[in-house]
Amino acid sequence: MPAATLRAADEKTLRRDLAAAYRLAARFGWDDTLYTHFSVRLPGAGERFLLNPFGLMFNEVCASDLIVVDLEGHIVDGDARYNPAGFTIHSAVHMARDDAHCVIHTHTLAGMAVAACEQGLLQLNQISAEFHQSVGYHPYEGVAFNHEERARIQAALGEHMALILRHHGLLSVGPTVADAFCIMFYLNRACEIQLAAAQLAGLAGPVTRIAPAVSAHARQQFRRVEHERALVWAAWLRELDRVDPGYQR
Repeated sequence: MPAATLRAADEKTLRRDLAAAYRLAARFGWDDTLYTHFSVRLPGAGERFLLNPFGLMFNEVCASDLIVVDLEGHIVDGDARYNPAGFTIHSAVHMARDDAHCVIHTHTLAGMAVAACEQGLLQLNQISAEFHQSVGYHPYEGVAFNHEERARIQAALGEHMALILRHHGLLSVGPTVADAFCIMFYLNRACEIQLAAAQLAGLAGPVTRIAPAVSAHARQQFRRVEHERALVWAAWLRELDRVDPGYQR
């Protein structure tokens, strides 16, 4: 999101969107009890971002619960603590990428399975083609308590829209919550398809991969319709407003 757009999105809206992302993630089965985190950068002076308070399940998070943290790890606003490993990962991205206003990190079954595969995400379907040469890989170093790991996370992510943390999980970034969440939705779906294909391979025979040139072509096609993520996000919010409106509190 350009700087002007970020300024236009006030803190109230960003809180609502990030809380909605947590509630939607719980509905999609992406939660991992109290662990994994989503964050969004706040506009204005100083680098600050919203993060979930440690101790709440994803389906409990409300807009008013979110705390404000700076890049040094200080809680600027809020009376709850955060998970130190979550801070390491999210602050790393916000420090390095001016365009990565939102960061989504998950520990889903499919995502962690692909993160354990030597070849990572394979080009097996149209959904995975969106991520052709657009995913970085970061080796596992243990629980991310060491702030020195941030430089290596930044290098692995580079300019990509997603990162596979080996033996750990998935991460997506975007200029808005809508973008980062939609990217994660389809990255996770690509991992689910890869896991399903691997399970079926013994019955149906070897899986086939999309040719690199075709994947590159499809990736360019996806780039031309990235604006449609806002439409998908608006539809998800309408559904959430019907079934779980408490996130806005």
